[in-house]
Amino acid sequence: MLKEFKEFALKGNLVDLAVAFIIGAAFSGLVQSVVNDIIMPIVGLVTGGVDFSEMYIQMSGDPQPTLALAREAGATLAYGNFITLVINFLIVAWVLFLVVKAMNRLKKKEEEAPPPAPPREEVLLEEIRDLLAKKP
Repeated sequence: MLKEFKEFALKGNLVDLAVAFIIGAAFSGLVQSVVNDIIMPIVGLVTGGVDFSEMYIQMSGDPQPTLALAREAGATLAYGNFITLVINFLIVAWVLFLVVKAMNRLKKKEEEAPPPAPPREEVLLEEIRDLLAKKP
């Protein structure tokens, strides 16, 4: 059983998946930082200082000035966080689209590339063969 697990764990696909998962987690943190630290402040500036993280609709309880207090007071619909997550998703989807597009372009170039020239020895042998075939 241990041997089978070792074979399973060390298969190339599983290791590749683990590496992709770790890179994806790091990429997620990077995208969150870009959205929260760069894009959302610019969007807030353009919209007149609107802070999306504090956008909510308080559905029950006394009206509260902050999202945290509104959540304590009762049911609260925090749609600002959803807007931020949608922006995160769109950025990740766009970057993945660009990566796949670049990979497809590289793959297409490889397919269009002419085959490599045969070695010089092979060319000489073909010429000798052709010359011998022409003699009567």
